[in-house]
Amino acid sequence: MERVKIKTTTGESEVLCDEKFENIGKYLPDTSVFIITDKNVETHYKKRFPEYPVYSVKPGEKSKTVQVAADICKWLLEMGADRKSFLLGIGGGVVCDIAGFAASVFMRGIDFGFVATSLLAQVDASVGGKNGVNLDGYKNIVGTFNQPKFVLCDANMLKTLPKEEFINGFAEIVKHALIADADMFDYIVKNADEMRSCNKKVLEYLVLKSVKIKAEIVMADEREKNVRRKLNLGHTWGHAIEKVAGISHGKAVSIGLAYAALVSLEKQLLSKKDLDRIVSLLKTLELPISFREYTSEATIIFNAMIKDKKKTDDSIDFVLMKGIGSVVVEKIQINELKNY
Repeated sequence: MERVKIKTTTGESEVLCDEKFENIGKYLPDTSVFIITDKNVETHYKKRFPEYPVYSVKPGEKSKTVQVAADICKWLLEMGADRKSFLLGIGGGVVCDIAGFAASVFMRGIDFGFVATSLLAQVDASVGGKNGVNLDGYKNIVGTFNQPKFVLCDANMLKTLPKEEFINGFAEIVKHALIADADMFDYIVKNADEMRSCNKKVLEYLVLKSVKIKAEIVMADEREKNVRRKLNLGHTWGHAIEKVAGISHGKAVSIGLAYAALVSLEKQLLSKKDLDRIVSLLKTLELPISFREYTSEATIIFNAMIKDKKKTDDSIDFVLMKGIGSVVVEKIQINELKNY
């Protein structure tokens, strides 16, 4: 087990990589604890939960709303929670987002922690202190910056994931490599088959690498004023596709990565050779690189993109690739993006 510490202005967080779920009691406070999970996780792991009250939401992105957060807050009140209570989210990215947001606003904020049960949550969603809910389908428009006390990542819990959830996590792992680590990208290329066959050692290594990359960026810029914007690689176009087409987050991000790579090529920041390597890897990991079936909705997707949080006036802060392992954030005019 390896600990990755994240120290920011809103508090300190600790990511516990390759820690066992059975050890969760070591990290919980001596106070009233309440658990947020979803029906799928509850089915697999309820018998192993610590004995605290449980609130279970429906699985999927549709649960990530202000109304569900309000329902959780009402439940906490009914259960007698107070300012010293602790909220434990056990689940994937949606559960972590909704639990972190509810904890951040209930009684102006109570402590919380996560047990990340999906690959996507372990490498990205649960780490970094962003807690958000969607509004009318627009991703994470309402949210907070607030660090969990801990994030527990147990690779053994990934065994119950359906194949598509593994694929979702792969997109964020590739994103981290493209942002900051060319050697990690090479490792993914060499071990793509092992990733797809759920090799535990390979996945543990990539979870730890991803967490360390994200932790370093978050500590340098918690509130996304500068370098943290790099973590949005693939997400501007990806979030728009996710909203309109209703596909999974990881698949949408993969398409967003391919789009960002093409724009980077047009901007002469990325070579054709590196573009081909990126596209080839995404395909090998069974991730999509285009949305041909939604071509008729391209205008709708574009209009969704320009409602992104990163838009200012008539431009968007867009993350471009400077080769593999390095990125830059540039303001790109909306009309220019429309041409691409």
